[in-house]
Amino acid sequence: MVQRARSDAIFASPMLLIAAIIIAAAVFVLDTITNLEIAVAVLYVAVVLIAFRILPLRGVMLVSVGCIILTLLSALLSFGYPPHPAGLMNCFISIVAIVVTTYLGWKNQAAEIALQNARSELARVNRVVTIGELTAAIAHEVNQPIGGAVTNAEAALRFLDLQPPDLEEVRHALDDVVTDGRRASEIVMRIRALIRKTPSDRGRLNVNDTITEVLGLMRSEIQRNRVALQTQLAADLPAVLADRVQLEQVVLNLTLNAIEAMAAKADNAREMLISSYRQDANNILVTVRDSGTGLQPDHAAHIFEAFQTTKIGGMGMGLSICRSIVEAHGGRIWCSPAPQGGAIFYFTLPVALG
Repeated sequence: MVQRARSDAIFASPMLLIAAIIIAAAVFVLDTITNLEIAVAVLYVAVVLIAFRILPLRGVMLVSVGCIILTLLSALLSFGYPPHPAGLMNCFISIVAIVVTTYLGWKNQAAEIALQNARSELARVNRVVTIGELTAAIAHEVNQPIGGAVTNAEAALRFLDLQPPDLEEVRHALDDVVTDGRRASEIVMRIRALIRKTPSDRGRLNVNDTITEVLGLMRSEIQRNRVALQTQLAADLPAVLADRVQLEQVVLNLTLNAIEAMAAKADNAREMLISSYRQDANNILVTVRDSGTGLQPDHAAHIFEAFQTTKIGGMGMGLSICRSIVEAHGGRIWCSPAPQGGAIFYFTLPVALG
């Protein structure tokens, strides 16, 4: 995945590729002309560094070997025979610089990939923990369409036993069975998508559709906690370029946090408002507002940092992962106290271009 992204960068950054070629040619000419004066070939490290920006690792290695060959060729053209010790030293210093730069760049790239994989795995673990907290709600959600399918199937059998059979009612009952079956399948597919380990797959999404899907998954949890839910979703919002599962995780975490923040409130005081609207020409803003216990001043400043939690037994990773996901999509996330008590969490996403 990383190598493919770097290969695509060649076409996305043609100026870098042209610059690397020009620098390599200039260094070769200068290195050949200056002869023994300075180790001009050391400047090939700039070509290697550019290669790390636009090429996969194999391509970088080829560029590095090419720079070493150019260094040796320039030395052969300029040294004469027997080779001068100063020229040999300059050649040696340049080759060492190219090799060391390549090695350090490779180590840095490997560390970045390892960090990316670790963040991805941590996000997946957080999703599994979140789903674990929703087990009862999920069971109820799946049980509803299954129970509906059984009821409609029994009704269809009763209509068939009539004399004469009421085929029109049978058809309606079977249509309901199909609808319930598809609904159960969709619930299971959404749960599997949240839990399984999948690479980031971004596409054009409607933020309101994502919010609606998550709220559908959490409907039983919201009802069980007697939360009065309201939504204010702006119509005709432009699409965003995002990973659907990751965006669902952000909405899911913020909604769960809001429900848990209101657990100590009286039943008739548990209110949650989820809104979406266009913040400006380039961004869409989503807010999750609750009427819970609010934000402690000393905790609010660090609420999005890793391992910061007020939950008993909490991991302290939910909001940190939300921030990582939102920022990786080019947006930002923050929170503030609600005027009438509780808290408001905000996050923005850039509008998809084109």
